[in-house]
Amino acid sequence: MLRPLGLGDLLTAVPAIRAVRAAVPGHRLVLATTEALRPLAGLIDAVDEVLPARELEPLDWTGPPPVLAVDLHGKGPASHVVVAALHPERLLTFDSPGYPGPTWYPDEHEVRRWCRLVAEGLGVAADPDALDLAVPRVPRAVRDVAVVHPGAAYPSRRWPADRFAAVARHLAAAGHDVRITGGPDEVELARAVAEAAGLGPDAVLAGRTTSLELAAVVAAARVVVCGDTGVAHLATAYRRPSVVLFGPVSPALWGPPDRSQHVVLWHGGVHGGSGDPWGSELDPALAEITVDEVVNAVQSLP
Repeated sequence: MLRPLGLGDLLTAVPAIRAVRAAVPGHRLVLATTEALRPLAGLIDAVDEVLPARELEPLDWTGPPPVLAVDLHGKGPASHVVVAALHPERLLTFDSPGYPGPTWYPDEHEVRRWCRLVAEGLGVAADPDALDLAVPRVPRAVRDVAVVHPGAAYPSRRWPADRFAAVARHLAAAGHDVRITGGPDEVELARAVAEAAGLGPDAVLAGRTTSLELAAVVAAARVVVCGDTGVAHLATAYRRPSVVLFGPVSPALWGPPDRSQHVVLWHGGVHGGSGDPWGSELDPALAEITVDEVVNAVQSLP
């Protein structure tokens, strides 16, 4: 199974991966994903082996041709070629020139898209709600904290840092133990948010956690506040209360499942419904979300 993308991409494919396992229960299931995601991929109970991979590059596969190869990467044909090169007995991809398969619908939710590919292609049931992830067996530095994650892969998906700081300040005033998370390249952003919120340096977890440690923090969090990022999908995977701020991309495509513990904020309808998720400027729809909206959403969580 090919899925060498980001954290959110990996986690939205978990139900489809489980459905593949149901279709071939007696076989060894190999997931080709990025080296950075190898630890988290190991938390998916359906996966037997993780093969390090790079996006749209040939796989370093030395085994025999697989019985089945599944392209969970995209609509093709560039990604189809990667799995077809393994010469599998059976190849499952979305339909594109030279590759027959189910039809790709651009307005389909990411989780349901891959579930449908497997359900139609392999004739098995695929539950879109089967998003849960095993809790990492690592020491947890903190428990029952309010996680505020201000980062995102692109500026268009980053709600302003001063607004995240205002939310963090409110959470702290309400008695929450607030921690600011982020990757190694988001340390300065996290520090700026913590300082503006009046929090000490111990509140900053950005750059101090491995991917498994971050997952463990989210799994034990009291609440998570973030944008449209991988951390939002971790909150879904661990069924933790969360408030997710959407901008360029509609939550109808990437949002959490309809559960009471996840609240989505989005004003995309005012701005035509879709922006640039890879943009270099704050998306207008994301900019519409106010601090009061986020605070009220947190207070509404069960």
